[in-house]
Amino acid sequence: MTNNRGISNHGNNNSFSNNAIGERAHVSFAAPPQEHDTRTIEEGPTWDIGVVTILSEELQAVRSELSLERHKEPSGLYFYRGNYAAPGTIIRVVATQSQSQGQRSTMAALDNLRRHYNPRLWALVGVGGGIHDEHARIGNVIVSTDIVYYENRKIQGGGEVKRRGEHRQAPAPVVHAVNAYFADNGTPAHIHGQIPSYASEEFSVYPGVMGSGEAVIADRESEIRQYLTAYHEKVLAVDMEAGGLSQYWQENSIHGGDNPGWVVVRGVSDNADKEKGHGYHELAARNAAHVLGRLMSYLC
Repeated sequence: MTNNRGISNHGNNNSFSNNAIGERAHVSFAAPPQEHDTRTIEEGPTWDIGVVTILSEELQAVRSELSLERHKEPSGLYFYRGNYAAPGTIIRVVATQSQSQGQRSTMAALDNLRRHYNPRLWALVGVGGGIHDEHARIGNVIVSTDIVYYENRKIQGGGEVKRRGEHRQAPAPVVHAVNAYFADNGTPAHIHGQIPSYASEEFSVYPGVMGSGEAVIADRESEIRQYLTAYHEKVLAVDMEAGGLSQYWQENSIHGGDNPGWVVVRGVSDNADKEKGHGYHELAARNAAHVLGRLMSYLC
């Protein structure tokens, strides 16, 4: 799930070496509409994309958009798997839902995906809180390859708090693939709403920085919001899981062999203020899942 969290940074973790999807990553231009493949799912040691969701609405949206089928592993864990037809290729997708919201549960879900399916790319997909009035309106989607984890801080005498953010960026092939999507579709890209009551309305898709931490933010004057907007003017939204995703990737980058790239796709379900609620979770989750489908031919 993704409500509001933050990310912090010293700015010294921006450059990482990772060729996890190196040879597979390519740029597809003007991708035609995608169709779902109904062929039997082939077993194999490596899957293309591993998706982590937090809320049940998020998993339902991804499952519906990508036509994934439920599968129970001998370990007792449930995953949702399928073949997705993209221009010129078949993409093998597996999705799971974390046990709870937050960074730690997200890292456990990623580890389960790695052990069972070893995907070439991680995608964190679902809803988030918008903190940018112009871009992050309810229903819009933020695609992020930059995470600012805001939780690290020093508490000094008198209660003064100094935040020490951590800024991490996805590996270069992922950044180039996302850039290509926006080059082909415009910035912002415009797409019709993905639930019937919003089918006649367009939502916007923006690239942007995601703030992440452990706090559910429901205050427009929150110190965390102020910190994030001062840290980087392109922090458009907040969640509670992207920091765990970027941390998991960084820690696994020290091992030999491939390390998957990552991307975050968040539909804006609230504006991280007193009006925050669950009323727009379905809309935001469906829009985010649809954008993931459009991105996959660029990412794989």
